[in-house]
Amino acid sequence: MQGLHLTGDLFNCSCSAALLTDLTTLATLCRESTLDAGLTVVDEKFHVFPSVDGQPGGITGALLLAESHLAVHTWPERRGVTLDVYVCNFTSDNCTKAQRLFETLLVAFRPASQSVNRIERGDLTASTRGTAGAEAAAPDRMIFDWLNANSGYGFTARARLQTLQSPYQRIEVYDTPQFGRLFRLDGRLMTSEGEEFFYHECMTHPAMLTHPKPESVLVIGGGDGGSSEEILKHPSVRRVVMAELDQAVIDISKQYLGAIHRGAFDDPRLTVRIGDGLDYVRSTTERFDLIVLDLTDPDTPAFHLYSEQFFRMCRAILNPGGMLTLHLGSPVFQQSTVRKNAESLHKVFAQVRPMALYIPLYGSLWCLAVASDSADPRAVGAELVATRMRERGLADLQYYNAELHGALFVLPNFVRELTGNAGGAAGHPPMTRLAA
Repeated sequence: MQGLHLTGDLFNCSCSAALLTDLTTLATLCRESTLDAGLTVVDEKFHVFPSVDGQPGGITGALLLAESHLAVHTWPERRGVTLDVYVCNFTSDNCTKAQRLFETLLVAFRPASQSVNRIERGDLTASTRGTAGAEAAAPDRMIFDWLNANSGYGFTARARLQTLQSPYQRIEVYDTPQFGRLFRLDGRLMTSEGEEFFYHECMTHPAMLTHPKPESVLVIGGGDGGSSEEILKHPSVRRVVMAELDQAVIDISKQYLGAIHRGAFDDPRLTVRIGDGLDYVRSTTERFDLIVLDLTDPDTPAFHLYSEQFFRMCRAILNPGGMLTLHLGSPVFQQSTVRKNAESLHKVFAQVRPMALYIPLYGSLWCLAVASDSADPRAVGAELVATRMRERGLADLQYYNAELHGALFVLPNFVRELTGNAGGAAGHPPMTRLAA
């Protein structure tokens, strides 16, 4: 017999409680997801277990399919779910349909973590057979990321190239038709070969070109090497320190993400320090012209680096005229996060200059920011930026240019309000009160 068997243990699911305890809600999800995937429901059976000590019981259910079956069991007391999808491929290849069903259910249950097994039974077609060094993926395997509790974004993948659980996070690398190799941490989309320049160029060059001669840069995080690679394009730079929490991120990046870091790890000007970025900032005696916070989101191991206290620590190790750059989040899907980060920056730095740009991998308008006590990137005109780019030999950029420099700091009205920059034009003081 030939077929594809997919099993999953889902932990700490953040879906609605009804999906774990209400028969109609769960059965409807299973039935509609199965039909949407193009599979055929022959019969179904669900059983609701009784409540225990006032806590609702779980549900066990199965859909009998013409192609084989879907089975599901929920544990509401631990917010856990098990999934089991099997399809037979005797007369036709149903792997794509099974994968679509499985991924749809994964997205619906929203597990914080999961253990997934893909078992290929019998002699599958070449399109679904595993290859050395990579796990084959159905053509429409979905790599999904939640932007907030109500919205998400995703891409299809051809293959999973690597999966690794480090002491800090789950690390994955996929091969995707849209953007080539794609890097994910704890289920969050981080960067990809095809569009990394949107983020990395704007995270670094607006501040680097505002500074007349940047020589020393500290990157907190940034283990994929993309920010460091952009910084090292400036010939005045003598030293870049990368303080990265997880050695596994650097190892995976060196192995799979060469198109992103482009050999930056081999540049003698780059020094990598493994450990907590907060500890490095607290203990270092060095001073820097620029600090780049190239971090994961605030609800990750980097949460303590998004705080007024840490911003003050960074300010203390900046040289005169030094700057801090970071991402604030999506002003569309993460308004409270953007507001909180901007408010903390305003409490620490005399000038906070947010930027807004669309980042394809994140599926949204996104905010970055440059903060300083004296340097103002909005006051640097296109002519001066063009001159500095020429002098520094910056000719191979894909997104950033001299004319774009000023435009990055021109914000939609709602982003001005959200980031405390309602004055808009250079010279206007930032707002002192942010909306609740």
